Amino acid sequence: MTTPHLDPTPPGDPDAPYLAFWRERHLCTLTTLRPDGSPHVVPVGVTYDPEARLARVITFADSAKVRHTRAAGPDGARVAVCQVDGGRWATLEGRAFVRTDPERVADAERRYAERYQRVPSPNPSRVVIEIEVTRTLGRA
Repeated sequence: MTTPHLDPTPPGDPDAPYLAFWRERHLCTLTTLRPDGSPHVVPVGVTYDPEARLARVITFADSAKVRHTRAAGPDGARVAVCQVDGGRWATLEGRAFVRTDPERVADAERRYAERYQRVPSPNPSRVVIEIEVTRTLGRA
């Protein structure tokens, strides 16, 4: 039986089933906003670090999701990441920032490899979109 999970307090302290769901291997979606305000939804791999209240997406520096995130300015872009498996679903909402620091990128790659059981191929233009999680929703 699934149980509802709505807005844990704080977002960095999810219940055990919700956190377990984020540790399973699932393809996710990232929703960013285009300059005209319309949603841009793309499949991505996401890792979630509830203690740091961060979700991470590794990607190419010239991707549309990076352009949308950067265009939002210094306060970050409002985004959501979501995963679904049958009746179970989980969404993380927050502010996204593009990080290029090699240590942050390497950390995101390590976390990706752990969750998805595959080391990402080398990419000199890789960046990480870090999402400062402000809200969690779902049913896990």
